[in-house]
Amino acid sequence: MSVNNEYRNFPMVPRVVFGKGSFNQLSSILDKKREEGAPFIYLVDDVFDKTGSLVERISLKYNDKLIFASAAEEPKTSQVDAIVADIKNEFDKLPSGIIGIGGGSVMDLAKAVSLMLTNEGSAADYQGWDLIKNKSIYHVGIPTISGTGAEVSRTCVLSGPVRKLGINSDYTTFDQVVLDPLLLEGVPKNQWFYTGMDCFIHCVESLEGTFLNDFSQSYGEKAYDLCLEVYLEDNNLTEAQKQGKLMMASWHGGMSIAYSQVGVAHAMSYGLGFVLGTKHGIGNCIVFNYLEDYYPEGVAIFKQMVEKHQVEIPTGICANLSDEQMETMINVALSLEPLWENALGKDWKSKMTREKLREMYLKM
Repeated sequence: MSVNNEYRNFPMVPRVVFGKGSFNQLSSILDKKREEGAPFIYLVDDVFDKTGSLVERISLKYNDKLIFASAAEEPKTSQVDAIVADIKNEFDKLPSGIIGIGGGSVMDLAKAVSLMLTNEGSAADYQGWDLIKNKSIYHVGIPTISGTGAEVSRTCVLSGPVRKLGINSDYTTFDQVVLDPLLLEGVPKNQWFYTGMDCFIHCVESLEGTFLNDFSQSYGEKAYDLCLEVYLEDNNLTEAQKQGKLMMASWHGGMSIAYSQVGVAHAMSYGLGFVLGTKHGIGNCIVFNYLEDYYPEGVAIFKQMVEKHQVEIPTGICANLSDEQMETMINVALSLEPLWENALGKDWKSKMTREKLREMYLKM
């Protein structure tokens, strides 16, 4: 009997608290991790700078610092570098930890900052797989919208000077996650849909990919069913119940791709994000809308969800691209080789040519 010695030993979030109102436990959780003279740095979606309600519940102590981060665009390596430089200039010691409060963009930003406080150079130097050498500082993820799976993944997706690509590392995963469904209240309908579809598309790409295994399948199937329950089925779920189920769908969807991969939609969405600045969730929706040839059943269900919730999926966004922009978009998409291999197999390069990819983008 042969033994495979190449199974991945991947990290999981070691501590998670779930439940309505669990955000109130944050202060007591952090007190146990506080080091003398070392602040906690809170990176918070700047939407809460206007509402104030969530910010008022954050207990700043000693020299703790709150930084509002814009989620209007995808997080950039330059943004990470600037925050890290500011922290190092202001404080003599490394922070006790970084707490990211917001959607996937802000949580990815928090993961990247926690990594770059202990690794030299620019965040752009670490875009890729397993390039990080030093353990990050303690970091906590608190989602205020669900779907991306950023709270559980080992990657933080960043746009750099030449590409959009995650820092994929065993040190990226959060040390603590707080899942409070009450924090999802008030999310605009379109954003709720686009981000939730990121989770649905995670599941479709994982479950239909060549990297699929029993571990990924068990999580992916659960997340898939939860997405159907929230977005498609006619049921009597209250908004609170939907929020809790979507939060769990995001968690399970993120776990599903942790031991497998995503596919065509995500690879092409990265190209849109880098060239046009298209946000990740809506970018996935724009691409997935045209992927019947690759995910026929998933796309059919997706279109049912779009119709049911009367959500607009933008069209024509690639119509007026310059040749240079199109070439850059294609380069970014094709650089994500593990995604294409998962979707199309080891011979993916013979199936997804530059010409084919150009044709697909022009439909969008």
